Amino acid sequence: MSYEPKPAQSIPDSEHAAHKTNGNSEYNGGYYQGSVARFITPGGNPIDNSQPAFPVFHRKFANPSPLGLMGFAATTFVLSMYNVSARGINTPNVVLGMALGYGGLVQLLAGMWEFASGNTFAATAFSSYGGFWLSFGAIYVPQLGITEAYGENESELASALGIYLASWVIVTFIFWVSTWKASIALSSLFFFLDITFILLMAGEFSAKTAVHKAGGAFGIVTAFIAFYIALAGLLTKDTSYFSLPVGDLSRASPSKTTNN
Repeated sequence: MSYEPKPAQSIPDSEHAAHKTNGNSEYNGGYYQGSVARFITPGGNPIDNSQPAFPVFHRKFANPSPLGLMGFAATTFVLSMYNVSARGINTPNVVLGMALGYGGLVQLLAGMWEFASGNTFAATAFSSYGGFWLSFGAIYVPQLGITEAYGENESELASALGIYLASWVIVTFIFWVSTWKASIALSSLFFFLDITFILLMAGEFSAKTAVHKAGGAFGIVTAFIAFYIALAGLLTKDTSYFSLPVGDLSRASPSKTTNN
């Protein structure tokens, strides 16, 4: 059903001035008085066309999920490329800027906006992984002295990082279980992410480069799945000629209802 703006109710000229305050028009009783267009949005607010270049419509929250997914995907991709020693890179410190900015702060903001939108899962996930990237970046900030605190004891640092990653194995597993009725794409994302954390954790505990590189390889796969889901969220009917399937699982197991 399409919605057509309804014209505002007219009122006598004698009352027209009574509905103006300090020269400004005001909305009153279902109609809108003043020089702006007299149309009401579905939300009950007037459409303000007094500034044609910046029309004000009845606003709603945009979908913050693509933003959070892009921040997660891009940062995960960069770090994972370093983990597989792409182009001979073995020091991941360049990812610090992305971890603190795009993967950390931006993803955390996306999580806060998801709270406002009422999406508990996305809010918890984006906020959690935004916190992950902020904490991961903090490890490599020299001024904080986190890695320097271990001195020459590299094995102790590796064990500490392994335990740190183990906590994210648990967190990611919880998120994965929570996606079983969401979509194939989203469930796959958390599945591969959990495998990534498991391999990186094992790489720290075992000090085996091959295991660490395997974690990087799974991280690259995880990043591209996140890119895919983000793109699927951006391809709306208003902006694209096509859409991407994500494998909706919400209809696979319809809830059973009983008649009392």
